[in-house]
Amino acid sequence: MRIQVNGESQEFATEVSLAELLAELSVPGDRVAIELNQKVVRRTEWTNVTLQENDKIEIVHFVGGGAVRERSARGL
Repeated sequence: MRIQVNGESQEFATEVSLAELLAELSVPGDRVAIELNQKVVRRTEWTNVTLQENDKIEIVHFVGGGAVRERSARGL
């Protein structure tokens, strides 16, 4: 079965669920969102959704952080 993950073609011998796909790709599921064929899939459904031939999956990783601005002596 051929699917597309983040724009790259992937081949699988058997059907896999979204949860199994993440495990197969060694992607921790706690800080990602998944879009299947341009629709966001809720985390609670990942084990229930079985991928089909030619599905397109986008896995988006959440990244924390950002710049911390120092306040000037005037409190701005």
